[in-house]
Amino acid sequence: MNKPVVAAFDFDGTLTHRDSFLPFLRALAGDRVYAQRMLGLAPVLLGYGLGLVKNHHAKARVLAAFLSGQDVQQMQQVAQEFATRQLPDRIRASALARLRWHQQQGHRCVIVSASLECYLRPWAQSVGVDEVIGSQLAMAGGSYTGQLAGANCYGAEKTRRLLELLGERDAYTLYAYGDSKGDRELLALADFAYYRQMPQV
Repeated sequence: MNKPVVAAFDFDGTLTHRDSFLPFLRALAGDRVYAQRMLGLAPVLLGYGLGLVKNHHAKARVLAAFLSGQDVQQMQQVAQEFATRQLPDRIRASALARLRWHQQQGHRCVIVSASLECYLRPWAQSVGVDEVIGSQLAMAGGSYTGQLAGANCYGAEKTRRLLELLGERDAYTLYAYGDSKGDRELLALADFAYYRQMPQV
């Protein structure tokens, strides 16, 4: 009997042309505040760019600077608007076509990303994808704490959470799409792995 098929897509750089995390923070904070806070974060971001600061540490510093004390309802509204108004222009046509192909074949599609679920989910729902695995934010008393709820959804954490969702690995055929070192484990898990490429449909 044929196994069910799952297609797992990274988001930034795979489904999109470029990063979505910083543009979201800019939409949330506004241009002036965004520029001020990014200037303060420059040493950390430079260290990350040079490979001296690890991904999870740099992301933690950025989240703390932008999201600590942020009202949950207000940010969810910004996330919805960002997903509706800005993300569509960032999507790769070839990647969306591949996603649509999987959907047309009746395959189960999942987005697996280090980006924030708060804006990934509304975008995913707009293209008919109900299952999203992303970085989640910690909340307390109606506000975000500026910390993640759980681990950053990057590298091995992507595969851990995907397996948690899907169950036994030998029960399905897995297609995986990624573009960075944070997708290595995901691609290694797949029966069909595509790194920085989308097959024509």
